[in-house]
Amino acid sequence: MEFNLADLFEAAVDAFGERDYLLAEGKRRTYAEMDERANRLANHLSAQGVGPGDHVGIYAYNSVEWVEALWAVFKLRAVWVNINYRYVDDELRYLFDNADLVALIYQREFAPRVAAVRDQLPRLRHSLVIEDESGADAAGVESIGYEEAVATASPEREFGPRSGKDLYLLYTGGTTGMPKGVVWRHEDVFFALGGGIDPRSNERVVRPEEMVEKGRAGPVTSLPIAPLMHGATQWAVMGGSFIGNKVILVSRFDPHNVWQLVEKERVNVLMVTGDAMARPLVEALEAPGAGYDLSSLLAVVSTAAIFSPTVKEAFFGRLPNLVITDAIGSSETGSNGLVLVQPGRTAMKGGPTVQPIAGSVVLDDDLQPVAPGSGVVGKLARTGDIPLAYYKDPEKTAATFFESNGVRYAMPGDFATVEADGTITLLGRGSQSINSGGEKIFPEEVEAAVKSHPDVYDAVVVGVPDERWGQRVAAVVQPRPGAQVALDPIQAHCRTLLAGYKIPRQLHVVETVQRSPSGKPDYPWALSTATSGVTESSDSV
Repeated sequence: MEFNLADLFEAAVDAFGERDYLLAEGKRRTYAEMDERANRLANHLSAQGVGPGDHVGIYAYNSVEWVEALWAVFKLRAVWVNINYRYVDDELRYLFDNADLVALIYQREFAPRVAAVRDQLPRLRHSLVIEDESGADAAGVESIGYEEAVATASPEREFGPRSGKDLYLLYTGGTTGMPKGVVWRHEDVFFALGGGIDPRSNERVVRPEEMVEKGRAGPVTSLPIAPLMHGATQWAVMGGSFIGNKVILVSRFDPHNVWQLVEKERVNVLMVTGDAMARPLVEALEAPGAGYDLSSLLAVVSTAAIFSPTVKEAFFGRLPNLVITDAIGSSETGSNGLVLVQPGRTAMKGGPTVQPIAGSVVLDDDLQPVAPGSGVVGKLARTGDIPLAYYKDPEKTAATFFESNGVRYAMPGDFATVEADGTITLLGRGSQSINSGGEKIFPEEVEAAVKSHPDVYDAVVVGVPDERWGQRVAAVVQPRPGAQVALDPIQAHCRTLLAGYKIPRQLHVVETVQRSPSGKPDYPWALSTATSGVTESSDSV
């Protein structure tokens, strides 16, 4: 047995076959049931010529079929490709071509989008359609029914040996440009994201068999809310499976549905991606009749987006014994670190301040580690268990994955600094930083301040052109229901939290702030909104 993701899953199946593994939209699978159906699907794909190294797309909402497909593809030593269901034709056409898909598993609702680009994808030779209630027309795609494929194939593990060097490909859209495929080896991504390193002690798993041993203490039930098309939920599903845990998935986010599932399924860990999920969740607890039994809930974990201090304190106010952790990382580095949040001590300088995981470092402009307490702002990087490259993009690969002084790094562009005690404070992605009169301003820090105003429900901050300063700080704000927001009180509030040059000079009020399904801000939309019209502006504060 190697540090191969399919091997690790099968070891858990053999140890915990009768345990509940997955619940998604009313469909349940034990570990043994999941394995059998994944075997059937893998054998079907193999009969269609899918083999080691081939790329298979998965294009669906969260579902048991999504998870069955991911294990089936890995069993064949093939590579699955996560497809963002919000993409339009041009983005899909680019992704399908860039990813070199030879097979596709898609939900019927998306059949018209697949049909629109099908004739431009000569490599795609086989597709399966997952039925739903959409009634969408799949003409022109020539697909086989997913359930038919599963029902008619062998349930046996008829597969050869695998390797820790098999590949995992994670497509990430980021905030600008077309999606990029991050190429990982199984063994590297297991240590970076799959539980191979204990984030509290930094101890590494030595033998693959240790994961099953960890799971014998009994299962934990988790509910990751984000879509499987994003890495955070992929690793909640995969990493949890290696130790026999149970996972609950939702296809669409509804806060009351989440709390009902927590109560009914006795969920222990709730995974959110920042305020876009956390704020509606905590406010749902204040709704009339919201008397949910949340006694099973032990922890809330946030990653990939800003989790504001005010929202964290609201959780503690409702659930005082809750454990809250804030984590940082990226598709290019895996986990960089986490912090255990304490009630009354939730303030942030930008992003969270975390205890770094092994291999995480902040590098200065000369690619030297930033000294603790120096105040130098550098870029967050990681060594050791890191990806190989961006798929088919040597220029971006050279910029992000490089060697310095004999050490290989992944450095995707997040600015950070190192505190005197060695903890790392995440400041923000350099591509979104605002340069106003030579001062660098990180949107995440300003967003946290704006969102802490009692009349603000959500906010995204961008830099807009300014004749005098080059850029000025603009806040795109969604007010709370029934509230009104104005620039003066927002500025007065932010002045108590931020240096003067960081305070918004421009305010644009919108009905709804746009975010990705994972909760990340849609910065191109925010910039377009902020430059198309101004609610209020001011040259001074």
